[in-house]
Amino acid sequence: MSKTVCLSLCLMLLFFCAACARDLKTAQMTEPEEYTHVYEAKEKFVLRAIAAVLKEKKIGGHVVIDAKHHRVDSDYIVDGDWRTKTSARTKQLNWKECEVTLLVTTEKKTDRGWEMRRLLGKSQYENFFSVIELKIYEEMSNVR
Repeated sequence: MSKTVCLSLCLMLLFFCAACARDLKTAQMTEPEEYTHVYEAKEKFVLRAIAAVLKEKKIGGHVVIDAKHHRVDSDYIVDGDWRTKTSARTKQLNWKECEVTLLVTTEKKTDRGWEMRRLLGKSQYENFFSVIELKIYEEMSNVR
């Protein structure tokens, strides 16, 4: 093989490895991912449903509904070297639709402190939204 062909192959391999290394580092991040879903329900039912799901699934501790600021927040739950908290913002779009933006923050304890990690993918968020939707119907059926 000539030196130019060998050098070209080495450069291509180097670029390929650099591209792969960038993809491997995506598990660590600086901001939590947000996913949004729209429900056909009033905001009060959506807020109650989100809080109920967080308590049931133990995705956060000390779940608080802040209806004035259209939020549901939880404290961190620590499990070994991992901790998780959840935050949801709501926005009433019209008389029958409510938009929910969900953030699940997961952090791993390292030598440098807590580092944010991606634990949930889009499909897990979609499952989360499905569970919330079922809980919304349950909340709407409860007469208070």
